[in-house]
This record gives sequence, structure tokens and C-alpha cells, in this order.
Amino acid sequence: MHGRGFIDVLIPRGSAGLIETVVTESTVPVIETGAGNVHIFLDETAPDDWARDIVVNAKVQRPSVCNAVETVLVHRQAAPRLIPLVASALQSEGVAIHGDDMVLGLMSNVIPATEEDWATEYLSLDIAIKVVESLDKAIAHIRRYSTGHTESIITTDSRNADRFLAEVDSAVVMVNASTRFTDGGEFGFGAEVGISTQKLHARGPMGLAELTSTKWLARGSGQTRG
Repeated sequence: MHGRGFIDVLIPRGSAGLIETVVTESTVPVIETGAGNVHIFLDETAPDDWARDIVVNAKVQRPSVCNAVETVLVHRQAAPRLIPLVASALQSEGVAIHGDDMVLGLMSNVIPATEEDWATEYLSLDIAIKVVESLDKAIAHIRRYSTGHTESIITTDSRNADRFLAEVDSAVVMVNASTRFTDGGEFGFGAEVGISTQKLHARGPMGLAELTSTKWLARGSGQTRG
């Protein structure tokens, strides 16, 4: 981390603690990658099958990676319809649910959620579920707790989808798709070096192209600048 002059850039891969240590202590430029407190928002119009299948895939397919969903936000108007469906499907796959009061009222075998749960990247078969009043409240929650990795909205309302895409400031923002698609290979970048949550110079999945720099070659014949 202190090889300035010998190392151009560090790209730490590992736990949030490891990444934070490298970012804090390094004297070499660092591209921050990996930490993924990832959200899916189930909007009022989210279809049952999309909500269930996308959330289960995003949590269960590979729970220990940074693009696995960690918190599901559910619009209050859709909560009685979607929470029993989605939560039951998750529980059948062995997922432990940490839920707010409304989730506790709709489902059994739910762990009461604490403030810490909303900020936790579980990297395990655990998930937090929270009911929110509106799209505005969902975006506000994401702004507060997200690590800027990946967020997805499940909706058939094109206006809400467009607002979510425009107002959520994460490296990857999706509509009606699993967060597990945030991956260099899936994006067609070839071998993935990392997923950057910074804004400079690369953001999101990084392949070899994102690690290249520019060298300018100029050939003259005696020109001078006036």
C-alpha cells in the first residue's frame, strides 16, 4: 500500500473491512470496489412473479457476492400482496428474514429488524425487508444506506422506472432485473477486474479497457507555439 513510484493503482478485492483499510491507509491511488449493500424496490405495480423470481434469484443464487441483494423495500400498497409471496419463497430457500413491524405482522419466523440491518451487507442467506410509503421514501432510504453498487426497481409504471433510473446514484441501476447481472462478464467486458463504486475514473464493472491509460505521441517538423 506504500509502494508509491512502483505501483500505479491498487484494486482491493475482499471484505468491506479490507477495502476500507486499503482506502484509508494507502499512499498509492486506489479504485474502491466491492462493498455492496444492494437494494431492490418492489413498487406498487410490481407483478407477483417478477417480484418473487427476481428477489429470490438476487439473494439465493450466490449470496456471498457483492451483487447479491441485501435489502428489499416494498411499497405499502403492495405489501399485503407481495410480502407473503416473496418472503415465503425466500424462507423456502433457507433465507432468514429481518423485517420491520409490518413484515412481522404479515409473516411468521421473522427476525425483528434493527437500524443496523438496513446498513448491513450480509453476504449470507439473510435479507432485510422494509415497507415504505412511496417511491420517494424508497429513494431516500437507498440514498442513506446504499454503498452505491447496484439497485433495482420492479415495476410496470414507466414513470416510476424513469425516476428511479434518474434519481438513484449508484454504479448500476436496473429496472425489472436481478442485481446479479452486475458483472463484467454479463456486461460483455470479458474477465472482470472489479466493480468500482467510485465515480473516477471507472464506475461499475471493470474489464481490461477500464484499466488502460492514454499515451500521446506527437511528431513535429520544427513547429513552435505562438
